Amino acid sequence: MNIIKTIFLKLYMIWVLIVFTTFMLILLPLIVLPILIHVRVGMGTFYGLKIWSRIFSILNFIPYKIIGKKNVNPKASYIYTCNHTSFLDAPGIALAIPNQFRPLAKKELLKIPVFGLIVRVVTVVVDRSSQESRKASLQKLKDIIKKGVSILIFPEGTQNRTDQLLQPFYSGAFRTAIETGTPIMPMVVIGAGKLMPPGTMKVKPGKIKVVFGEAIPVDGYTMNEVNDLKDHTFKAMESLLVQYSNDH
Repeated sequence: MNIIKTIFLKLYMIWVLIVFTTFMLILLPLIVLPILIHVRVGMGTFYGLKIWSRIFSILNFIPYKIIGKKNVNPKASYIYTCNHTSFLDAPGIALAIPNQFRPLAKKELLKIPVFGLIVRVVTVVVDRSSQESRKASLQKLKDIIKKGVSILIFPEGTQNRTDQLLQPFYSGAFRTAIETGTPIMPMVVIGAGKLMPPGTMKVKPGKIKVVFGEAIPVDGYTMNEVNDLKDHTFKAMESLLVQYSNDH
């Protein structure tokens, strides 16, 4: 029985890779071109990503359930803060966020064939080992917010490989929020790490939840209170994980 299961999972992994690559290649012009033309038509890029994510979800039997959509105003700009446990987070995030956004992405993703090109065009790339790169990337994110476009930051900095619900947060997202007056939108992905653990190519079908909390206004926060905003967001995301993990 274990041999059959092992064979099935290996074949399934190959299928996931085929779906991932094939439809990314097919949709590549739709994903890449709009955002290169102008920010005003950049939403076309995210429609392309949503189409790819929906196909990925359906063909791989990984349904994403979106919870708390009513908390998000599609016409507003946010700094989305999300936990990170798996490569399977990405399709769910693309399906869940209703407005145009730019993620902060680590430079290692540029090495992935095809996907790396999309990362280069759609995201703000950062080398986390370089303080200069971190500062430059945060400045780019501030410039994007000024254009009315939301941003997405994983405040943990990398995929969570611990047994804790969340790793300690970096401060960049919260400094940016206070400096630009942009509200934080806490969100969590639940179940992705169990289907595709961090740092592995092992993957299996199953359900994933993407949950939005309530927006956190930053009015009244000063730069001396970055840690207070960080703690507030941490507790909000931790609460969502506890609440919605129990019935996963």
